[in-house]
Amino acid sequence: MTDSSTIATARLGAEGPEVGVQGLGCMGMSFAYGPTDADESRATLERALELGVTLYDTADAYGAGENEKFLSPFFKAHRDEVVIATKFALAIDPDDPTKRIIRNDTPYIRQCVEASLKRLDVDAIDLYYMHRRDVNVPIEETVGVMADLVREGKVKHLGLSEVTADELRAAHAVHPVAAVQSEWSLFSRDIEPKVVPTARELGVTLVPYSPLGRGFLTGSFAKAEDLTADDFRRQQPRFTGENAAANAALLDPIRTVAESHGASLGQIALAWVQQQAAVHGLPIVPIPGTRKPSRVEENAGATRIVLSEEDLALLEPIASKVAGDRYADMRFASAGRE
Repeated sequence: MTDSSTIATARLGAEGPEVGVQGLGCMGMSFAYGPTDADESRATLERALELGVTLYDTADAYGAGENEKFLSPFFKAHRDEVVIATKFALAIDPDDPTKRIIRNDTPYIRQCVEASLKRLDVDAIDLYYMHRRDVNVPIEETVGVMADLVREGKVKHLGLSEVTADELRAAHAVHPVAAVQSEWSLFSRDIEPKVVPTARELGVTLVPYSPLGRGFLTGSFAKAEDLTADDFRRQQPRFTGENAAANAALLDPIRTVAESHGASLGQIALAWVQQQAAVHGLPIVPIPGTRKPSRVEENAGATRIVLSEEDLALLEPIASKVAGDRYADMRFASAGRE
């Protein structure tokens, strides 16, 4: 991968692997966003790697393990080139199979890591995340078990998703945390006041998920009704009713900036997230999800767009005007506890 078109790199934490400065969210290849095309998704994985994208993000909850199984052949074919990130913590509710509950207890973590290793068919997971925080289990206990997995050689580096600044600090005191994953985009900036400066202080890399606002910031859909019946975005408050109409109007400044750069809306939204590394002084590796090779090319191109101070000023007010929470139940987000 010496092509001049490949993206730059960044390190995950102080001692973690060096990865492409943009990763790939793989959830939608087999879960959550409606019908999928397996062949096109495989082509997307290959094209991403050609472009220098080396961090691939999945979770055991994505399709009840099906996403990990789908990705396994690609990972095996390119094991020395890719960094595999997966997660535990979202379990099926025994009282309602359609719902998820959060579990961080020791037996569950050990059960999950063994199952993920088997589905991925690898000896070790490069980056293992706590997907969500179970407030009934001390985070020191959860991270202590994760640290044991590192010592046992089953996991190489640790990550946390949707944690508060205090939770990150407590976890990092038990074992170095390489990456914190949270939603961060022009529509979602609640981690900036506390989590971001704490990550900078501790040397933790930020891995923003949904940097394209779950596709809304690309202009690909304007309301929940535009999506297929099985698309989980239909359940998110920002994309329904009056909220959707109000939020669609917020794309106008992005269009203005996109026109000035000869770029797409999605590229500007991604460029904004990428540029937060310089704004806040810490490594940032967003993981936009896509199932199309053309889109991964477009997304990678965003790493080369530099927004001016005027651009940033025009985009700055957007988040404060967004209507609706990012989840129907904000207990699944750190902002609900911060």
